[in-house]
Amino acid sequence: MNLMKKILVAQATVVTLWAASAMAATESDDAAIAERISPLSTVCLAGEPCAKAAPVVAAASGGARTGEEVYNKFCTTCHATGLLDAPKKGDTAAWKQRADEQGGLDSLLKQAIQGFNAMPPKGTCSDCSDDELKSAIQFMSGL
Repeated sequence: MNLMKKILVAQATVVTLWAASAMAATESDDAAIAERISPLSTVCLAGEPCAKAAPVVAAASGGARTGEEVYNKFCTTCHATGLLDAPKKGDTAAWKQRADEQGGLDSLLKQAIQGFNAMPPKGTCSDCSDDELKSAIQFMSGL
């Protein structure tokens, strides 16, 4: 496969992963979206009764996701199949070799956050915290 074909395949893969992530987010996050766009307060005019004001609470995502949850939702497309040389889930030897070459688990996390080879920044989980990404890496790698 020549270089141009590899570049085109990588770009198509990134677009496909981004679209899959966007579709997954819309299917599961409807309640969270409704909460985020709901009014935070009301305006009361002098002389008119006011509805009881609800306390302003930051939208909660329901807590941190586990590494397995992040993997199942965002990482399986590439890391279950080894697409574009992504290390496969459970292939501890490949993950260990990559970690040793790159400088350990923290370096793998840094690459996941910034993007690496064909993987976009944060994979396809743009709202994942660093801890969630680290948990996903540990879940996939066994490290």
